[in-house]
Amino acid sequence: MKKRRLGKTGMVVSEICMGTMTFGSSCDEKEAHRILDKAFDSGIDFYDTAEIYPVPPEAEYVHATEKIFGNWLKTKKRESILIATKVCGPGHGWFSPPVREGKTALDRRNIKVAIEGSLRRLGTDYVDLYQTHWPDHDFGYEETLDALTELIDEGKVRYIGSSNETAWGTMKSLEVSHTNKLARYESIQNNFSILNRRFEDALSDICRREQISLLPYSPLAGGVLTGKYNGPNPPENARFTRYAKLPTERQRRMANRFLNEGTIASTKELIEIAKEAGMSVTTLAVAWSKQHDYVASTIIGANTVEQLEDSLKAADLILTEGVLKKIDEVSKKIPYPMG
Repeated sequence: MKKRRLGKTGMVVSEICMGTMTFGSSCDEKEAHRILDKAFDSGIDFYDTAEIYPVPPEAEYVHATEKIFGNWLKTKKRESILIATKVCGPGHGWFSPPVREGKTALDRRNIKVAIEGSLRRLGTDYVDLYQTHWPDHDFGYEETLDALTELIDEGKVRYIGSSNETAWGTMKSLEVSHTNKLARYESIQNNFSILNRRFEDALSDICRREQISLLPYSPLAGGVLTGKYNGPNPPENARFTRYAKLPTERQRRMANRFLNEGTIASTKELIEIAKEAGMSVTTLAVAWSKQHDYVASTIIGANTVEQLEDSLKAADLILTEGVLKKIDEVSKKIPYPMG
């Protein structure tokens, strides 16, 4: 599998990253290890997790993903694996995470407590990439970046990145890093797919000019781009089928964002484009994601080994200009289907 440099770092990563966010809830440890073995044997050396995983975040399962990954890591040589994990963002905003009694923050204490917990669960003395899971723009970046720089100096973290960050936040963090001579975010992990191309509006230009790598998550738009919701009877156990029935307002709003008339109509047309090109729409979507010059590694996910197959077929695939043009035409016809 081909590799790309992460930001301005000395670290190169496989073009496909194995995501782990369902391990421990909808995917048990035995199957998770099978998935990880398949990914490793396919040439993937980059793996992404978080202290809050699995999702949806629940106190019953929290931290399970890192523990499962840590158990698997014992079967491999540590230096053969590149590990990315995340510290929770502030707990007073869009939701209260089931970590540290919901009192999470991006201050020095929370960052230090979080990294020690992650290292313990992962069974390693360092992580290759440590990311802030979501930002706290009102808190500022000085203390956050100072604490993260200390972790690098202590050898517990190699490089740092952000996630779910905005254009303003990215530029502000770079200014703080430069002014205070602190480590900078070398990557940004944001939602990016054919159904959600908002990243192209401003952040893509920032990534190119500042040499920051995008690590796109949800290249299949939460599974919508597999086409499984396009049939008359969407699977009952599918994520957004379940989310739409939950009493939690946040989960229902998320379901409506990913699953609506625009995303279903777009997926229908993309399925036809994929068929004409001789591939599944899953393969098409993953290949499209990694075919951007500012993308270092596209994060895929799976609940079963079988679900990995079509994503892995995108590993060495380059979409033709004709196929890319057809995809762009769908995006122009149905702009911003996820809002």
